[in-house]
Amino acid sequence: NDLRRIFDEEIDLESTKWEHYFDIYDRHFRRFVGAQPRLLEIGVFAGGSLQMWQRYFGEGATIVGMDTNPYSANARDEGFEIFIGEQGNKDHLQQIIDRHGAFDIIIDDGSHSTDDLKASFEKLFPHMSEGGVYLVEDTHTNYWEHFGGGYKKPGTFTESMKHAIDQLNAFHSKDPDTFRPNYLTYAVNGLHFYDSVIVIEKGTRDQAPKEVRVNAPDRPRAR
Repeated sequence: NDLRRIFDEEIDLESTKWEHYFDIYDRHFRRFVGAQPRLLEIGVFAGGSLQMWQRYFGEGATIVGMDTNPYSANARDEGFEIFIGEQGNKDHLQQIIDRHGAFDIIIDDGSHSTDDLKASFEKLFPHMSEGGVYLVEDTHTNYWEHFGGGYKKPGTFTESMKHAIDQLNAFHSKDPDTFRPNYLTYAVNGLHFYDSVIVIEKGTRDQAPKEVRVNAPDRPRAR
């Protein structure tokens, strides 16, 4: 994919990424190239990644950044809109929603605090466009005490996404008293887990997928 070349050769502001991220980005973002997507990145530091997204998605893409560090505001000189605020503060996030509406892509590379990851997702994901992609980076920090994490520690963002796997399948539940659809069942179309990255695809669903058959004997199906 073209992202690594852009990162190495075409940006002049500082940025740091894990080397395996570029293939993950391209796998989930490629369909937006040339389609003028609206992108929000939380945690932009000097703005190098914003330059990368602008060059990757092409003319017409709306690239917005958010960071706690006032230094990040210097990226405004490159034409990017930068919000200075806390990603765990839902009032700060609401300001971005009020100004830009629905984003097609949201990338969380912010504080890595598990509480902030959850707060941002809970506030922003419902406001994403249909078919949007929410990507959380550096989720290995969910295993580190310094960021509020720990191995299988209840309440971390990673643990909540493990439970989301169940909700993705809740339309098939035979036990409605203890396992029933919730918001994620209706709003999430796909979940993808990688080393240090979780990707959530938004897609409205109102029932279990329909089964289709072809060239099959006419016999009862197990239910």
